[in-house]
Amino acid sequence: MAGIPHDPYVPKTGIEKWLHKRLPIVALAYDTLMIPTPKNLNWMWIWGIVLAFCLALQIVTGIILVMHYTPHVDLAFASVEHIMRNVNGGTMIRYLHANGASLFFVAVYLHMFRGLYYGSYKAPREVTWIIGMLIYLLMMGTAFMGYVLPWGQMSFWGATVITGLFGAIPGVGEAIQTWLLGGPAVDNATLNRFFSLHYLLPFVIAGLVIVHIWAFHHVGNGNPTGVEVRRGSKEEAEKDTVPFWPFYVIKDLFALAVILVVFFAIVGFMPNYLGHPDNYIEANPLATPAHIVPEWYFLPFYAILRAFTADVWVVIAVEWITFGIVDAKFFGVVAMFGAILCLALAPWLDTSSVRSGRYRPMFKWWYWLLAIDFIVLMWAGAMPAEEPYASISLIGAAYWFGYFLVILPLLGIIEKPLPTPATIEEDFKAHYPHAAE
Repeated sequence: MAGIPHDPYVPKTGIEKWLHKRLPIVALAYDTLMIPTPKNLNWMWIWGIVLAFCLALQIVTGIILVMHYTPHVDLAFASVEHIMRNVNGGTMIRYLHANGASLFFVAVYLHMFRGLYYGSYKAPREVTWIIGMLIYLLMMGTAFMGYVLPWGQMSFWGATVITGLFGAIPGVGEAIQTWLLGGPAVDNATLNRFFSLHYLLPFVIAGLVIVHIWAFHHVGNGNPTGVEVRRGSKEEAEKDTVPFWPFYVIKDLFALAVILVVFFAIVGFMPNYLGHPDNYIEANPLATPAHIVPEWYFLPFYAILRAFTADVWVVIAVEWITFGIVDAKFFGVVAMFGAILCLALAPWLDTSSVRSGRYRPMFKWWYWLLAIDFIVLMWAGAMPAEEPYASISLIGAAYWFGYFLVILPLLGIIEKPLPTPATIEEDFKAHYPHAAE
């Protein structure tokens, strides 16, 4: 496991001993539940259980929906209406699935930004961070393909616009786009491919989640101080940690219950709030919506995609240097994926020797500007592709890249961090003096 000394599982009954020799699954469950966890974790560490709940919810509701859905361009829209009107509990199942995707992304963004603030990506947790980014990319692909399945106007035209981005790749773009679509345009082959992948990818995500949990169990959980658990002896480790069960399990379940109250209130009283009205109109290739927008969780990167138009100086310069091979459309695609790549490279771009942002005065200001920038980009991505939204998107994109590629590396050189606690126990006593007595 993580190398943190703790009491190992000891089978007691004859059945436990027999099973332990052949399949130590009880020992695995015990080690997972009883893993020593830093005792100073705050409420930003509750998003893991919310994400686990969301994944389970999406898989269960998705399997039920598949029983009644028909992946054919002539029948898909009607089959969704059939689910809503004729299937027992169909309306609730569909709205749980649709809004569950939003809760999934709320939790994953808070989980990621918590990691960015507390330096959860720093050594020795780089692999854990990269696995998390792979999960995020698969989530985005799964959500995009799921949004196409209802075969409404926004589903059809969203698929047309997004798959069209791959056509901008010089040389091989057209072939890749045709391969993705299964033909020259968004049609029945596209719907079938997206349906198959949308059904498959959640199980791939579940597998990666298991690897993600395994990874951070191996290196140990991060904490708000960024100070590692002492591993010299069991007694020292116990001063810094508490068993995951019952302390954090109860805390996480309480947080999940509070979040689910809000979630079920949205599902019950405003289930279409985050949806787009055009998606309740059946797909029509001959009628383009006035304003094509993706789901809210794609909007920050959609804004970055649209920000780099043909009249932006950096686009003009790159197009001139590449003799027109890289045009504005392809540059936007590179920028969109580059923005996600910057997130993945955070462990190597952050040069500070201090993990936690709690002890980095200058970092805090730039970090909170990044959080605001993310929200501004989300808002700009939902607006029409015109001024002043185009300029706002460009400024937001410039700060996003500037933060990861310039500010983060420089802060590690010029910033003078505050003193960090010597141990987790010291930090815990400072915040909870009575509990430490």
